[in-house]
Amino acid sequence: MPLLLAILPVLALFGAGYLVYGRFLARRFALDPARPTPAWVLEDGMDYVPARPGFLFAQHFSAISAAGPIVGPILAALWFGWVPAILWIALGCVFLGAAHDFASLVGSVRHGARSVAEIMREHVGRPAFLLFLSFIWIALLYVIVAFTDITASEFTHAGFGGGVATSSLLYLGLAFALGLLLRWRQLPLPLVAGIFGPLLLAAIWLGPKAPIVLPEWVAENPRKAWDLLILAYCFVAAVLPMWLLLQPRGFLGGFLLYGFLAAGAIGLLFGGLTVRAPAFLGFTSPGHGSLFPILFVTIACGACSGFHGLVCSGTTSKQLRSESDARLVGYGAMLAEGVVALIALATVMMGTQASKPDEIFAGGIARFLSVIGIPVGLATGFGFLALTTFIYDTLDVTTRLARYILQELCGWTGSFGRYAATAATVVPAAVFLMALPDDAYATVWSLFGTSNQLLAALTLTGIAVWLARTGRSPAIAVLPLVFLAAVTLVSLVLHVRGGLTGQSGGAAQVIAISAAVLLLLAGSLFWMALRAARGARTPTGRPVLEDHGA
Repeated sequence: MPLLLAILPVLALFGAGYLVYGRFLARRFALDPARPTPAWVLEDGMDYVPARPGFLFAQHFSAISAAGPIVGPILAALWFGWVPAILWIALGCVFLGAAHDFASLVGSVRHGARSVAEIMREHVGRPAFLLFLSFIWIALLYVIVAFTDITASEFTHAGFGGGVATSSLLYLGLAFALGLLLRWRQLPLPLVAGIFGPLLLAAIWLGPKAPIVLPEWVAENPRKAWDLLILAYCFVAAVLPMWLLLQPRGFLGGFLLYGFLAAGAIGLLFGGLTVRAPAFLGFTSPGHGSLFPILFVTIACGACSGFHGLVCSGTTSKQLRSESDARLVGYGAMLAEGVVALIALATVMMGTQASKPDEIFAGGIARFLSVIGIPVGLATGFGFLALTTFIYDTLDVTTRLARYILQELCGWTGSFGRYAATAATVVPAAVFLMALPDDAYATVWSLFGTSNQLLAALTLTGIAVWLARTGRSPAIAVLPLVFLAAVTLVSLVLHVRGGLTGQSGGAAQVIAISAAVLLLLAGSLFWMALRAARGARTPTGRPVLEDHGA
């Protein structure tokens, strides 16, 4: 079966979903281009800045697209086959993920561009707000653990690891240089792209020629050494000014993101590749569990991700120029991430001898680019570095978000609060990674996906209560949240049961305790939200109408 023929129906569904279901959601939320958005009302030239829809789409897409929609689909295809994976990406993205992102963005805009946690506080109460922040912090901790270990895995790869580490270091150096340059000189972006685009290609080319070799005293366990070094980077990135690293790093990462999409398009359209991987491997995967719920939490990003709600309500809602742009930015960008997941899945579908996600991904990109004559070594290096930079996009932003949350929870302010909250985030991640065996990301991946999608369910819970309190039907939020809650709560129960029965040794006990904490937090939040929704009507039966202009 031609690979392109398997992918095209999903792309067609994405297009139909945007035109039909996206438009339906826009009507149900009563988007009004005449209503001033917070970007105009609160414009300050710093955080609240109206942005053109095309520019904001690109920025938002880069922020939400990281390693999740790449690693998750590859693991799911290895465990259950590519057919279940592609079906969940197609249906989950259109009816759950994109709807969640759109609702998060519109909900934030209607509440003065405040976060999803603030929406929870207003409509459910301060105790729910504090529990929600705690849940978010734990969920972000799993993101840091999983993605740190994936990066360490790439840096210790027998064939390309040292070169990828060098290219990554050069990439971060370019980001620092770009940040300083843009701070001191207001250069036009086309000129910046013309300078730093070739420099980024040079970093990819130079990496394998000067691979990083760790000192002998860490040679016994280089994976753990890289875990600690990457967490040290996370600490530094979380306390530095945004303009010095995160913003220029995100700009440079965009080159690799769009380069990856171009490589996928070239391979699918002109490669003549065929599907060779098994379509279905069974309802149970040895060592990983049953298809329900493991498939659905393995592919979190790429189908539905609660992390996106933090981005939608954290930065994107402060830049939305018009409510009518919400469908393109909120709904459309999630569909674009679905395309990323499809291309990642395609690297498995065409057959591979590799068994690790990073190797499968890099090898697939090399096969795509070989169509236009790019040498395999250079193309493979590009694939490894692309995945690494996608992870950086997640790691430094996630660590910074975790710092913000912990500072708010603990009331830590100033320089002390900044450094203390960052350390209190990075240190538990380090302890977790040191306690787990190699390939820790595979051990915690399902719990990472579970917490991520449960965060989406909790976000939709806040949206549903808001809709109920303003006299509108909450069904458009309740239906996806019920499915996500069922999947994620069953997954958490299975993790707890695994720890109680002693499966997988000590790591299972650690994960079981974490799963139990998440269960307790989520159960409490669902109960509080249900009580708030029941009290959404006055004694006379009329709804409480307070919607900040909605």
